[in-house]
Amino acid sequence: MAQGNTLTRRTLLAAAALAPFAAPALVRAESISPHDQLTLLLDWYINPNHAPVLIAHAIGLFPEHGLNVKIVEPADPNDPPKLVAAGQGDIAISYQPQLHMQVDQGLPLARIGVLVDTPLNMLLALSDSGITKIADLKGKRIGNSVGGFEDALLKTMLGTAGLTLADVELININFALSQSLLAGNVDAVIGAYRNYELNILSIEGKTAVPFFVEQHGVPAYDELIFVANKDRAAASTHARFLKAIEAATAFILNDPKAAWDLFIKGRPQLDDELNRRAFADTLPRLAHVPAAADPARYETFARYLNDQGLIQSARPSTDYLVYPKA
Repeated sequence: MAQGNTLTRRTLLAAAALAPFAAPALVRAESISPHDQLTLLLDWYINPNHAPVLIAHAIGLFPEHGLNVKIVEPADPNDPPKLVAAGQGDIAISYQPQLHMQVDQGLPLARIGVLVDTPLNMLLALSDSGITKIADLKGKRIGNSVGGFEDALLKTMLGTAGLTLADVELININFALSQSLLAGNVDAVIGAYRNYELNILSIEGKTAVPFFVEQHGVPAYDELIFVANKDRAAASTHARFLKAIEAATAFILNDPKAAWDLFIKGRPQLDDELNRRAFADTLPRLAHVPAAADPARYETFARYLNDQGLIQSARPSTDYLVYPKA
């Protein structure tokens, strides 16, 4: 990617839509029982957040665990959890906040594992804006893309400096995060990802000032999780899937260069400076034990969403955390 180009996360990831999956199978797929076939629905087009899935596929870890996994990129990123809830997919990559809200709406979903176990979301400004602390946002223009959860994050963060949403001007920028900052259309943006927008701005020669949500009043949460239909969430196939993801994550952390080479193999459109930086910045945020969960942390975050009016009740974690066993 030329350094003069400015891309949103959406534009960047859309470039990977037709990327092929090249996987040397250690176990022939035909030898795997139909009951051990899984369809995994991604949350978005292929990107470094999906590295453990792609590496597990590339080095044959799914067949090694008796699985034939079909990986599907979504036509609409809002659809995967709904499709899994309707039985039209086995596992979906989703987001912890979305899980709480969809369970609250009655969707039969359960979290079976985690892919990225820290928030990626953040509030972002440019250093030449003069914004160095949350209090400096008073009277500033803040770009947002999605109401509801983003508004709740911003409200909470502003509150740590005694400010409210009424103290700022909200401007819908429709996911044009870095462009809006670089063009001077806004003074800050909410909804930026720390493994992408920070790198986009750096490539453009700009220094960014990030405000991490979990350091400004928002309880920590898992950014990317694996969800399944609650009725089948405990299936042994799901436990074996998570074991394959765990082994792939260990491979990535032990040999990032080999993992990067596998990640871009057959996907030349991903071999650019931005994806290289994003890949490196994503690795420390990958869950080392995808099957692990902290019920107390999930319940704390549920109470936060309830306090923000985003869900009607803070359900116990037993309503949506399931631990598959092989």
